[in-house]
Amino acid sequence: MLTEIDIQATLKTKLDVDVEPQVILGACRPQLAHAAMQADPSIAALLPCNVVVRADGAGTVVEAFDPRAMTAMVPQSSAGLREIAADARTRLRGALETVENA
Repeated sequence: MLTEIDIQATLKTKLDVDVEPQVILGACRPQLAHAAMQADPSIAALLPCNVVVRADGAGTVVEAFDPRAMTAMVPQSSAGLREIAADARTRLRGALETVENA
């Protein structure tokens, strides 16, 4: 699933402020999100789906939340949830490396 929030446009509309171009991409893989919520329904609030793309001077920065952090926030996280986070991290890392090498 892919969603997009244009931070620059939203802040201009809501606050009439100008900021550098920045978007938040919701890049959850539905299968992983579902599996994580099956392992722990409360994890929905922590799903590591966001990727931020923002201007930085003359360049562009792409950043993402490390999915393993969600298991650190849930002390009783199961082995299944840790495996899902590791899988998500591997996939996300591969996507970021592809962008970096492009």
